[in-house]
Order: sequence, then C-alpha cells, then structure tokens
Amino acid sequence: MSGTWHSPAPPDEVRLRPVGRLRAWLRGALVAGMFLIATMLLLSLRLVERPLCGLRRPVTPWLALGVARASLRVIGLRVVIRGRPMRARGAIVSNHVGWMDILVLMAVQRMFFVAKAEVGGWPGIGWMARQAGTVFITRKGHAARHQKELFEARLRAGHRLMFFPEGTSTDGLRVLPFKSTLFEAFFTPGLKDFMHVQPVTLRYRPPAGADPRFYGWWGDMAFGPHMLKVLAARRQGQVEVIFHPPVGVRDFEGRKALARHCEATIRAEIPGGRDEDGA
Repeated sequence: MSGTWHSPAPPDEVRLRPVGRLRAWLRGALVAGMFLIATMLLLSLRLVERPLCGLRRPVTPWLALGVARASLRVIGLRVVIRGRPMRARGAIVSNHVGWMDILVLMAVQRMFFVAKAEVGGWPGIGWMARQAGTVFITRKGHAARHQKELFEARLRAGHRLMFFPEGTSTDGLRVLPFKSTLFEAFFTPGLKDFMHVQPVTLRYRPPAGADPRFYGWWGDMAFGPHMLKVLAARRQGQVEVIFHPPVGVRDFEGRKALARHCEATIRAEIPGGRDEDGA
C-alpha cells in the first residue's frame, strides 16, 4: 500500500472536534487491542502450525478473518457483498483505495496479502503482517527470480494470495493501469493449468454529506491524520465488495492479457473509473 499517486488535490484537512477525537481514539484503541491479542494467539498457534503443517498455515487466515470482522464492527463500516469468493486455488486482485481495504478484504475471505517490502519495516504493523503470513516484495530487478519462486511455493501450498496490481492507492473514484509483473508467476509450467485469478472491485460510499473520496488515501496524504478522520466519523459509510467470476490462467496467452482482463473487469464497476490519463 502506498500514498504516492498524484491526482486532483485532496480535500482540506478536517478539523476534528474533541468528541470526534475521543471517538477516534476509543475505536483505534479497541482495534489495536484486538490485533495485539490476535497476534499473541497467532504466535502460540504457529508453534503448532509450523512443525505440523509447514507452509500451509491452516489456522492463520481464520484468525485474521475474525479480527477483521470485529474491527469493522467497532469502526462501524458496513460491508455489502456481491458475488461469491472463489473456491479454486489461485490469487485475488483488487483495486486499491486505502488502508481500510486490508480490513475489508480480510473480513470477506481467507487470504494472504502481498505487500511492498517497505511495509515490513513499519513499526508494529510490519511485525504483525509478517506473523500473519504476508508476502513482502521489492521492486528491485535482482529480486524478481526469488519473488517468483516464493509466489510459486505459496500457491502450491494452497494459499490464496491477494495483491493490488495498481501498485498504489487512489481516491476511490478511478482505477489506475494494472502492473502485470506479478502475474508472471501464475504462468509457470505446472501452475498455470490449475491456477485461477478472481478480480474483486471495492466500491466505497462515504458517510452522508462527506466528500466522495472520504475513504481514499493518495498523493501526499499522511497516514495518521487520515486514519483519525475516518475513525472519528460518527456514522460511517459503506463498502461494496464485488466478487467477479474467477478466470483460468491457462485461458490467457500471457501476463499482460490476464492483467488487462482483470483491470477492465474491476474498472467497469467504478462509476467514471478511468485512470488519470484517461485510459
């Protein structure tokens, strides 16, 4: 996840009232407490999971799903689901609006996230992400082969990997062009014959009267103030999670064709969802 994409200027910073700040801190403390307890449980479970199950991690995704659902209840964001999560082995790709995407996606399906290596260094969050089985990647060319092998190992173990092909978060009103690099691992001989990819669209609706980009985190927006603004809202909005039909990797001639299909499918559900260059 990243806030480096540049688009029309973000809305002016919201000045929170004392009651709003109190609400934000209470919600944040409850969510942080749940994640801390879950992480401690996860560390204990991994003592059993690792020797008995190796890479498969059968318990970890269930624990993450439960914590995410509880966190969304505390925050108050309503989740509406269309379509069905796939049962086939493979990966999930989605448009990327902001940090709330992580909780929303964890709450609707068992999965493991793919994140930039920088996230692994974030205080607290990076450590918890590693314990939850997140796959960290780097954009450096020399690491491409290692990352491809890591993807293959996780996919062969039956993990559903979740990643954001845009490479950055947006204002939620558009979809940026998908980067096809990470799709390459799906075409490895022996994998592509059974691999499926499911496109997922996240469509946020803001609280009544709020800016349509309320949940978007982009450009040079700081994480802390944006999180406080979202948590401080007395009434939250809604997010629609649209599960599109999964497609077989072997039905596409290459990674670019598969990336284009997923991008077009997801973009079709975003009103005016064109990228900043009009593509």
